Amino acid sequence: MEQESPASPGLLGSFRTLGDALVATLQDRLELVSVELQEEKFRLIQIFVWISAAVFSGMMAITFASLTLVYYCWESARLAVLGGLALLYAGALVAIVVSLRRFLARQPKPFAATLQEIGEDRSCIRTGS
Repeated sequence: MEQESPASPGLLGSFRTLGDALVATLQDRLELVSVELQEEKFRLIQIFVWISAAVFSGMMAITFASLTLVYYCWESARLAVLGGLALLYAGALVAIVVSLRRFLARQPKPFAATLQEIGEDRSCIRTGS
């Protein structure tokens, strides 16, 4: 009996395999971009909260500093209370701004993982492995 050798996929089969590999690679990259977009959205919300806190603290410091100047001519007890509150909010503003700058400095470059994967893909294509 003759044994039949498995038929080669032919040119059309090779193109199907290549197309399937390209679509799978594209799908993987799009999923990675989707995950990174979610991370960027979360990071943007965090930045918004930090900026809101900084704006609130700054406005409170300005308000109490102004009230301190207005009441400066009246009683000295009010001056101490309002001055203390103005210093408290000004200190909070400085702490929030410093924390925000540290937070922003530690953030990774947007889409870094996607760019790395694409670079690795290009490297594999160039070397043929």
